[in-house]
Amino acid sequence: MSDDVPAMTRFPVPDVDDLPEDLQARIDEEAARAGFIPNVFLAYAYRPSHFRAFFQYYDALVENTELEREEIEMIIVAVSGVNDCYYCNVAHGALVRIYADDPLLADQLVANHRTADLNDAHLAMLDFAVELTESPGELDEDDFEALEAHGFSRRAIWDIGSVASFFNLSNRMAHLADMRPNAEFHTMGR
Repeated sequence: MSDDVPAMTRFPVPDVDDLPEDLQARIDEEAARAGFIPNVFLAYAYRPSHFRAFFQYYDALVENTELEREEIEMIIVAVSGVNDCYYCNVAHGALVRIYADDPLLADQLVANHRTADLNDAHLAMLDFAVELTESPGELDEDDFEALEAHGFSRRAIWDIGSVASFFNLSNRMAHLADMRPNAEFHTMGR
């Protein structure tokens, strides 16, 4: 790790050389793409079967979707802000800055998505994701109709809910493990 910050503090961080070959290959691919190994890869490598499942579902969420990548990252940061997830706020905040080409948006979303500089469709999208996070039992057909009025299809609404739900899991695992963001994330896209 380039910043000498452990990937997580509550569980041992495995040595990449000791991991199964498929995990090593995925980590090597990510390191080549990003220029460093994001700590989430090292943290999830603690349980290789969980690593595989986590990243397979993550890949499906970002590759097979009705949403734009900036929208996915916006959902992640809004949900992670509500959940006080330091790792995801920093790591995915960097991705919001990059994909939205906006150096301020991630900080706005972490603080309060309702006061961010968003169009009405994105505000409705994030309201939905946050409601699913904070009070899922209160979702009703009016919430779906509000998104449809902004041009979101039922498949897109599924994708919004899937990203929000997955990152509620991810946020809780980051809290459990005390995952620490790489220093590189703090300055990306600024």
